[in-house]
Amino acid sequence: MHRIVAAMLAATFCASVAQAQTSPPSTFQIANEPLTLDKAIELATGAAPGLEAASAGIRAAEAQRRVAGLRPNPSVAVETENILGSGQFNGVASAETTAGLSMPLELGGKRRARIGLAEAQTNQARLANTVALADLRLRVTQAYIEATAADRRLAVTMEQRDIALESLRVANARVRAGRASPLEEQRADVVRINAETALGQAERMAALAQANLGRLIGMVPGALDRAWLDTIQAFGPQLTDGADGTLALALAEAEVSTANAQVGLARSQRVPDLTLSASARRLEASNDVAAVFGVSIPLPVFNSGRANLDVARAQQDQTLALRRVALLDAQAAIASAQTEVANAAANARAAAGPALAAAQEAARIARIGYREGKFGQLDLLEAERTLAQTKASAIDALVAYHDAQARLERLTARAPSNPEDRP
Repeated sequence: MHRIVAAMLAATFCASVAQAQTSPPSTFQIANEPLTLDKAIELATGAAPGLEAASAGIRAAEAQRRVAGLRPNPSVAVETENILGSGQFNGVASAETTAGLSMPLELGGKRRARIGLAEAQTNQARLANTVALADLRLRVTQAYIEATAADRRLAVTMEQRDIALESLRVANARVRAGRASPLEEQRADVVRINAETALGQAERMAALAQANLGRLIGMVPGALDRAWLDTIQAFGPQLTDGADGTLALALAEAEVSTANAQVGLARSQRVPDLTLSASARRLEASNDVAAVFGVSIPLPVFNSGRANLDVARAQQDQTLALRRVALLDAQAAIASAQTEVANAAANARAAAGPALAAAQEAARIARIGYREGKFGQLDLLEAERTLAQTKASAIDALVAYHDAQARLERLTARAPSNPEDRP
């Protein structure tokens, strides 16, 4: 009953969120089959606005690459001289009309440098798309961990509530039979009230966790794969702490490539461009036509482009230094995450294995002994409290392990070997 209530709360909450959005997801429904983590990631990939933004960034960079490859446009000029003056230049009898075409010629490899910068920025945009996908996978995994853990905690609190009700029933029977004082009944009733309060809190937390996961995948998740939370992968010798090939280092290397391309562009812009012109001039007085040719070149007197080149080189040095920082940070983060995963796996195996089995056996013996009058109520309450704490610790340990594993996978996520590859 309580699971049905939790599912209805999650559906109502997610539906209200969807209605408030301007572009609600296409589907918001309870899944018929348990939702696995892989399926949740697949659904989130198709509904994430962050991936749409990254994809738009790729399209913009590719368009900028096409713009960078375009050559300067020619210019057409028409001039009329010696008109509307005085004396023999009165009117248009002495007019000279010149019509010509001028064409800028880029020197110094400016077009090639622009293309190089645009290609570096395009590769950086594609890499940003891969990073967005890896970040989304981590977010969905963490939300799935929280949802499955909340579902497990709800099941535990329901079990504790049922045990509290049974303990209250036994206490009532013992009091009526004169085998115990009314104080035992009062204690059992307090435990029952606390258990029902904890159950209500667990239901609300489970509904919230499902709603948070639903926001990412675009639908109410419904039933989850409960067995997944218990899976603990075998963790052998630690991997190398090298960060080569990871997304973190690839981002820094992409920044360096872009900075190098900016230096090349700034260097090419120091070379002045030529403008060639060819015109035809018609003299109205004699009706003759003559050709006019011209060449113009700017003089780099006030701005030689040196300052822009210095800026680009300083930014290049900055990106090289940041790449070294990123390498050290990635190596430290990977080594720390590997240790955290190993410790969390050991804690999870111990908490969900021998410790939990011992607590369950102790509680079972205490219940039997209490019903038969061999153990006191305080012994039963202590055993039940220990069991509840052990179960909570086991869930927390499993959550810590899966969260550490997900963060390690994000840190060691590999960058595409080919810049043209897309997620």
